Amino acid sequence: MRDLANHIHPVRAISPAAAVADNTPIVSTIVDTAGYSSLAFLIILGQIADTDATFAVTLDHGDDPALADAVAVPDDKLTGTKALAGFKFDDDNKLRKIGYVGSKRYVRLTITPANNTGTAFISAVALLGDSRFAPTPNPPA
Repeated sequence: MRDLANHIHPVRAISPAAAVADNTPIVSTIVDTAGYSSLAFLIILGQIADTDATFAVTLDHGDDPALADAVAVPDDKLTGTKALAGFKFDDDNKLRKIGYVGSKRYVRLTITPANNTGTAFISAVALLGDSRFAPTPNPPA
């Protein structure tokens, strides 16, 4: 009854990497939701050195595996808001989350910095849930 591990499937969205030190958008892998009924992106923040940087969060979705048909996810297909998932220079070592409740198969997260001339350590995990087939694979594929 308390088992969560066999009902979720974490997917690498944005790998831990060298700090972002400019305003280049950080784009996640494309997440395939096949076999799962829920999706949330967990954004993991490390040290953010710039004193006025902001980071906007957006999601795109579509039915093409390469997201050639990508369009912005409408707000009514999100749980939480893009504003609450966004962050700024003084959010060191915090987490953010945003959920997707749309019907498209493929979803991608983008984090776009503004005024970032320092360094920002950012990674993200896509957490798929409500698997049609439990238990989910361990280790995750």
